[in-house]
Amino acid sequence: MQIPKGATVAVADGEKFNLFQNISDDADLKLKALPYADVDTDSNNASGGRKSSSANPDQGQADEDNFVGGIADVLNQRVLKGKITGLVVIAAPKALGELRKHYHKELETILIGEIAKDLTGHSIQDIEKLITAA
Repeated sequence: MQIPKGATVAVADGEKFNLFQNISDDADLKLKALPYADVDTDSNNASGGRKSSSANPDQGQADEDNFVGGIADVLNQRVLKGKITGLVVIAAPKALGELRKHYHKELETILIGEIAKDLTGHSIQDIEKLITAA
């Protein structure tokens, strides 16, 4: 996958979130880590109505869904403010499915591609290789 200079790459799962930017002028991808983005999980009820109870004790999944909803809010706000003009999302399959539910229309228009793979905790070189091969 070719991504333009300045494009943002978001790498996420249900607990971690990292942003990178392509700083290369040529076809060879070169990512630079961006500062940590604070993800608000308190104002999000991203779990689609999933609540923890004695009948459904999966509070961990609800917490992950809320975190992913917070990631979507961060991405949506940056797109709407013009801070992201091209975006590649790499996320664990469950997280990617939850993210898609929260994409703003404007985000969808600048989305370059998505990769359903958990690469949080991997090196920048691993991420660059995956994007190049996609």
